Amino acid sequence: MELLHLFQRLGLALALGLLIGLERGWQLRERSEGARLAGLRTFGLTGLMGGVWALLARDFGPAVLGVGFAALAVVVILAHLQMVRGGDQPDHGITTVVALLLTFAFGALTVSGSMAVAAAGAVITAFLLGLKPVLHDWLRRLTEPELFAALKLLLISVVILPVLPNRGLGPWGALNPYALWWMVVLIAGISFVGYFAVKLMGPNRGVPLTGLAGGLASSTATTLSFSRLGRRQPDLRRLLAAGVALSAATMFPRIALEAAVVNSDVLPVLGPVMATMTALGFLAAGLLWWKAGNGDTPGEVALQNPFEIGPALQFGFLLATIMLLAEGARAWLGDAGVYLLAGVSGLTDVDAITLSLSRMAQGELSTHVAARAITLAAMVNTVVKGGLVVGIAGRGMAGPVAAAFGVVLAGGMAAVLLL
Repeated sequence: MELLHLFQRLGLALALGLLIGLERGWQLRERSEGARLAGLRTFGLTGLMGGVWALLARDFGPAVLGVGFAALAVVVILAHLQMVRGGDQPDHGITTVVALLLTFAFGALTVSGSMAVAAAGAVITAFLLGLKPVLHDWLRRLTEPELFAALKLLLISVVILPVLPNRGLGPWGALNPYALWWMVVLIAGISFVGYFAVKLMGPNRGVPLTGLAGGLASSTATTLSFSRLGRRQPDLRRLLAAGVALSAATMFPRIALEAAVVNSDVLPVLGPVMATMTALGFLAAGLLWWKAGNGDTPGEVALQNPFEIGPALQFGFLLATIMLLAEGARAWLGDAGVYLLAGVSGLTDVDAITLSLSRMAQGELSTHVAARAITLAAMVNTVVKGGLVVGIAGRGMAGPVAAAFGVVLAGGMAAVLLL
């Protein structure tokens, strides 16, 4: 190895150790000298030590590196135990011990492996160490159902998804178990993120913010919640109408995202239409908010469990049914059958038809037909939301919502015809 190149690698090993040591030293800066297991200098020397031992391993064999790591681990663990027994260590955590061992590994990696990987690992380590207050706050706020929801989401994505067969089964080869379950994971993940967006932003920060965040999880559920609130509090109906319009407008970029993830070829056709409807929806919601007067009146959105296996299986069954019906409708009725199915599906759900048609557009279905059918489902679903407002909240809230939705639907139709 060229001498200059070697010095560069050893210098990086030292710098990475100093970086992690800087974070550890700052966190433990209030402790007296000798009351810290390791500080800036120790971490820097540990990183350099890893680089030197990796260099020795080049001449004397890989076992040397293992011996160096084991020797460091023994010394660090014994020092930690001694400090705990002597009362110099206020807590019994081993975070600093693990950080020291990682620093040795990063130092060794700079000499024997990739400098970029070692640098990235050290930066992530320092960042993660610095996030202790934030992470602990998250843990305190995390509920048991939310924890198990995250584990269930990992179960269906990391454990179940990879073992499913990735080939078409059933009539017309329409049912691909891997693709079906992957789309279930996709929609569950979006709902999961939407749930925590509502929780972290807080439903009591105002109707517009609640409508925006609630629309990430379920714009229909948000519409129902605001409509019930509008029926109980008539003086808030115009403000709540702005929240409904904003929540409904959030559905359109979500549709575009789902389609793009499944089949990016659909996006050039679908994207401009969804962008037009999104912009008009946000504009209409902004005008309603402005007319209602500024304020921060809270709007409550009931947060449900972010993920359950039962609803995921139900969505998977619905998705499989729609995919099968979509293939059958296309085979029997052509494009008209696809439009018919999209219109019917939009009465209850837009996610399943969006995912189904986006996938079908990878085969024989035209991307233009798929985009228009998805747009039709979104429009039908928007009309259904308007009907919910009329039926639950009454005319006082239905009028502004109908005006906003009318602008969005007219803009969407114009975009379809022009684009």
